[in-house]
Amino acid sequence: MIKLKGIHHIAIICSDYQKSKQFYTEILGLSVINETYREKRNSYKLDLKINDTEQIELFSFPDPPARIGYPEYPQEACGLRHLALEVDDIDSSVSHLQSQGIEVENIRLDELTKKRFTFFKDPDNLPIELYES
Repeated sequence: MIKLKGIHHIAIICSDYQKSKQFYTEILGLSVINETYREKRNSYKLDLKINDTEQIELFSFPDPPARIGYPEYPQEACGLRHLALEVDDIDSSVSHLQSQGIEVENIRLDELTKKRFTFFKDPDNLPIELYES
């Protein structure tokens, strides 16, 4: 058996590196750990700090294919469904996103945990969930 300690990072491929970098750093407020241009791949890799233990790796590749499915469509594809980020105050987080022109769904209540959550999308329409702790 493997003893997992946690999630080290989440990798995201974007279509417009500068637009996504601005979104994740300026709108979501993630700090840059390291930024690397990989010439052989014509690709950037941006390591972003979520907290003391978790990171997002943002990749750019020339002409990546579009995402094939989204949550709440009649049928979703197999694979990663969405990225969920925990926040202390969902109301102020939603207000901040909306002040930046980000469309945010109505806040809902998780029937099982009784916690509040909502969804919005990154520049490539990746669904991101905010989940109140």
